[in-house]
Amino acid sequence: MRVAEVNTPSLEKTFLDLNATVNEGNANYIRPLDKEVLQVFDRNKNKLFQNGDAKKWVIQNNAGEAIGRIAAFYYSKYKNKGTDFPVGCVGYFDCIDNQDAANLLFDTAKSWLAENGMEAMDGPINFGDRDKWWGLMVEGFHMEPMYGMSYNPPYYEQLLTNYGFENYYNQYYYKLNIVDELPPRFKERYEKFKAKPEYQARHLDKNNLEKYAQDFVTIYNAAWAQHGEAKAITLEQIMKLFKTLKPIMDARVIWFAYYKEEPIAMFINVPDVNQYFKHFDGQLGLIQKIQLLWMKWRGQNQRLTGLAFGVVPKYQSLGIDSFLIYSSALLIYKIDTYKEYEMGWAADWNPKMVNIYKSLGAKPSRRMVTFRHIFDTNARPFERHPVMEYSGQ
Repeated sequence: MRVAEVNTPSLEKTFLDLNATVNEGNANYIRPLDKEVLQVFDRNKNKLFQNGDAKKWVIQNNAGEAIGRIAAFYYSKYKNKGTDFPVGCVGYFDCIDNQDAANLLFDTAKSWLAENGMEAMDGPINFGDRDKWWGLMVEGFHMEPMYGMSYNPPYYEQLLTNYGFENYYNQYYYKLNIVDELPPRFKERYEKFKAKPEYQARHLDKNNLEKYAQDFVTIYNAAWAQHGEAKAITLEQIMKLFKTLKPIMDARVIWFAYYKEEPIAMFINVPDVNQYFKHFDGQLGLIQKIQLLWMKWRGQNQRLTGLAFGVVPKYQSLGIDSFLIYSSALLIYKIDTYKEYEMGWAADWNPKMVNIYKSLGAKPSRRMVTFRHIFDTNARPFERHPVMEYSGQ
């Protein structure tokens, strides 16, 4: 077997195709857009290269056939609460069911990360935001993946754990049928806040994107600051996200809560665009865009996915989450377009969010795992991600 660094157009294409090759024959598999994968490793488009680096490799068997791939990367802003040593990352891992091949890929990534001062590696994750390609799927293979969700054969878990990766944290997904009514307590809390004029819940207006993008930034940075994981975002980032989403965005399912016009909570949902992309085999050119608009106009997409949910700490535990969710539900029931809803992942270190999902009456749909491999366990024992502590506000 031979490992080759991806540094030619031919190897780049091989790297992209391997994900589809390994998942060939699986009816639930949906190929990610090639363009989006390439952008992750484009130094002109991924700002993480300003304080980090990345490399990609493919592995070939003795006959010269590509049988696996991996990427390794590090950046100074990658942090996890409770971690005080340099940790690199691996991702975009695909491999045939061969432990020797997988070990060689992991060894290659580990060696490069160690050369760059890393003492451990987390993965498989993304060289970018945590809303895409984060974690290894270990439960939920019976369903098509949502947009941005990693999808892999079941045997990958064994390849990682045999190498020495350990479960750093679980990522739980929950699903519910939108036609089912929410538990009665949601309506009770909704009525409570609806009677107070200083509290308002409103859905996004596409004609005023910058205002809602700023509200998103305010809520997100306040709600996530306590995580201690360098999660701060900028208006520029969210405006770029909103403009990217605008062609498929449904303003009726993107909601914000306010107290005297101060943004205090958000509930961001989007149609699951994988229901469009599954027809495109990784491509999104002019023809595919026209097809997408046609399918959107015909209302073919009945799946919603949760993109972000957060409440400013000062307003947590008051019932604002129920007020916001029920407000959005009233409109979603009325428009009668969507039938299924799957929420973005909540980690086991964030039990409050997991409990919110459960309180909706949602059922577990999938489990992903972010693994960690410590390079020298004699010098540094493995510890799982600490559970988040709440102030009780």
